[in-house]
Amino acid sequence: GLLGLAFHPDFATNRLFYVNYTDVEGDTRVVEYREGEGRGGYSRELLHLKQPFSNHNGGHVVMGPDRRLWVGTGDGGSAGDPRKVGQNPAALLGKMLRIDVSQPDPKARVALLGLRNPWRYAFDRKTGDLYIGDVGQNRFEEVTVLAAGTTSGNLGWNAKEGFACFEPRSDCDQGSTPPAVTYRTGHEGCTVTGGTVYRGKALPALDGVYFYADFCTAFVRSFRWSGKPGAPDGSAVTDHWDWKKALDSRDRLAEIASFGEDAEGELYLVSLGGTIRKLVPATPAPVASPAPSR
Repeated sequence: GLLGLAFHPDFATNRLFYVNYTDVEGDTRVVEYREGEGRGGYSRELLHLKQPFSNHNGGHVVMGPDRRLWVGTGDGGSAGDPRKVGQNPAALLGKMLRIDVSQPDPKARVALLGLRNPWRYAFDRKTGDLYIGDVGQNRFEEVTVLAAGTTSGNLGWNAKEGFACFEPRSDCDQGSTPPAVTYRTGHEGCTVTGGTVYRGKALPALDGVYFYADFCTAFVRSFRWSGKPGAPDGSAVTDHWDWKKALDSRDRLAEIASFGEDAEGELYLVSLGGTIRKLVPATPAPVASPAPSR
């Protein structure tokens, strides 16, 4: 199935775009295509990853401000990262990869280690900061923010889940970047859906606010990030709000699988069933509630 699509920065002239999908064998493939050529036309495979299990294939592909293609890969599946790929720098699973598509023979390079199953990540179109939603095991869902220009680092899995050690051990703190925000799996939701930073014009008060959601409970939350990478005391996050009551008082939102933004920076929510909703001003203006801490 299709997991993500991104356009080349020069798409207007070269018509190139990129697709991340799971093939019929269950493996991950990232392929470059040219618009308009159809079946049998130009294609170039940039990445082929054998998947040992049927889950945790990651999800998404984005073109970064560095003109590199960023591909988030899951840890291969099952539970608990049984093959220990997350902390293995030689493995391409459980990573955030960068691909220089301008090269004649592009190679995937590891940028970030320690991801479990990154489900939607996005660069702030104004600052270049990277926001990553990473699905938890059974305790914590998390969103991590990395400052613009970051091309190396460790997000902790499977030594850590959220702020905590995944298993009782003495070496779980490996200098990894802690998440900006976490919430309890099973208590508040089940699977984080990473979103994007609002940079539109319709809601100027929300400029610079990052929105994310949970797939199961369909809450929508937001926060501002102050630009303090890895602040373990939570001081990097301000204005953490829960928009469920304001946006969805009748519980119509369900299975929020992705977010999107248009050329003007306006924000869209995508449900798995195919419904797309746009964030627009309301009269009177909705009132959000403070989100739970962390």
